[in-house]
Parts: sequence; structure tokens; C-alpha cells
Amino acid sequence: MENFNELQREILRLKGEKNALILAHYYVPLEVQDVADAVCDSFAMAQKAAKAENDLIVICGVRFMGESAKILSPDKTVLLPSLDAGCPMADMVTPEDVLALRREHPKAAVMCYVNSSAAVKAVSDVCCTSSSALRIAKKLDCDEIIFVPDVHLGSFVAKNVPEKKFWLHPGFCPTHHKITEADVLAAKRAHPEAVFAVHPECGEDVVKHGDLVGSTAEILDFARSTEAHEILIGTEGEIVERLRRELPEKKIYGVGSSFVCPNMKKVTLRALYECLRDEKYKVELPDNELKAAKKSLDQMVNS
Repeated sequence: MENFNELQREILRLKGEKNALILAHYYVPLEVQDVADAVCDSFAMAQKAAKAENDLIVICGVRFMGESAKILSPDKTVLLPSLDAGCPMADMVTPEDVLALRREHPKAAVMCYVNSSAAVKAVSDVCCTSSSALRIAKKLDCDEIIFVPDVHLGSFVAKNVPEKKFWLHPGFCPTHHKITEADVLAAKRAHPEAVFAVHPECGEDVVKHGDLVGSTAEILDFARSTEAHEILIGTEGEIVERLRRELPEKKIYGVGSSFVCPNMKKVTLRALYECLRDEKYKVELPDNELKAAKKSLDQMVNS
């Protein structure tokens, strides 16, 4: 069973046998993506989970993604291949932090990035992803917005929605936060003909160099559609590998060598196989928390 091809065959067999839907994030290993029914960013994953007719949903990603699927499909069984695949950014904000910010800024709506716990979503007004953050911020019927937990995405949104006042929580993604402006400038010197596509979870000094600033799905679409033959990618390294395989006619480069999310890499083929085989690591949430969090997620999915 240690051969990856055999593991993949067993996963596909179990998936059919159990009527399971496997959703994989772009940052998990490619061999896991290859057996998924869909490979998505957080927004598409939430949408597909909400519409799923399958009895069993397996979320190949980190915990908050599994929680989101459970919130939107409370009657389904939702599994996570790796119980300890968490999101450090999500852990940087608590419901108590949000409630304290509400007391400080009573006129502000709370907008939480999908990279947050169900408990945080439950005390927020609306959820967003990197692909929907600008649109949702502009549509909110308020003049002030509390944005949690990502200070970098929040800063990017605030810069592009200047008509509103933003209060930002100081959370961040450790993987995207590692990349510096010096890394970007070095990559640009090494590949002067390359265009640069970057995720807004990076710092402002990195994002300002982007030819495209967007979600993972938007970065992929940009790489596929641009006429440029060389592309610098400013997000998790699995995207570089995916694009190199998908676009052999283009030269795809990563920025820096530390663009790896260790939590996403915990979602291995072995972990996925054992998760399906034993139906283990079920996502369970308190009923009151689930119902409260669903309101903010429903607004995101329907916006």
C-alpha cells in the first residue's frame, strides 16, 4: 500500500463505495489533488460543499475549511484527513478579540476572513475570501469595517475601498509573511521578463510589485491567460508545481524558497486513504455555534 499509484486507486475505490465527495485545496500535495473531485480555493470549496448531494465530504485542507463545509452542510458527514492540519492565522484571533473590537467600534460591521474558526465566524457579520473581500467590503451597508484576522489582506482591502474606515486585527499567514521585498526584487532581477502574480496575504511591500494581486484561483487564471512566457508566483509553492505541469510552454518561477505551508503538507495520500477507510476525524461543532457561523458564511456564498 505504500505505492502512491496503489494508494490513489484505493482512495478512488473507497470514494465510490462510500459516495464521498473529495475537495482539495490548491496547497495540498499534487498527488492528493489528483484524486479529488475538485481542486479549489476556499471560496469555491465553500460553494461546492454547500451544494453537495454526497453523503460524505472529505476536505483536503486545514481545519477551518472542514468547519466551513460542516457549517454549510450540517446534515452531512465532513471528514478531515489530518486532525492537526490547522491554520496559524486562524488561531491568531478569538471570539473575545472580535467582541472587544465591537465594543471599541460599535458602528463597525465585522468582516472575517474565511481563514478563521467557526467560533469567530459566529460573532462576525459577514465572512469573505481573498477573491470576494473587495466586493463584499464595497457592498456592506456601513461606513466602518472591523477586519479580522489578516492585517495584510485587510490593508489591501482598505487601500482599495478608501471610502470606508477600517479597523484591522494584527493576524497574518506565517507562510506568506515570510516573503520579503528583497526576495521579490531578487527574483525580478533573476527573471527580468517575468510578470509577477501575488497573493494579498503577503505584506504591502511585496504586494505593491504585483502585476496581478489576487486569490489562488485568480493567480492560476492569470498564469493561464497572460501572454507573458515567464511568470513569478507569489504564493504557496504547490501552485508553482501545478502550473509547471499544466503550462509546460511557460517558465514558472517561485519567489523565495520558504513558500511552503507545513500544515497543508500534512494532508498526504496515506492520511486521505486512512481517513476514508476508517471515516475518522469527523468535524463536529456545537449547534449554537454552527447556526451563528452559518449566517456569515451564507452571506459570503450568496454575495
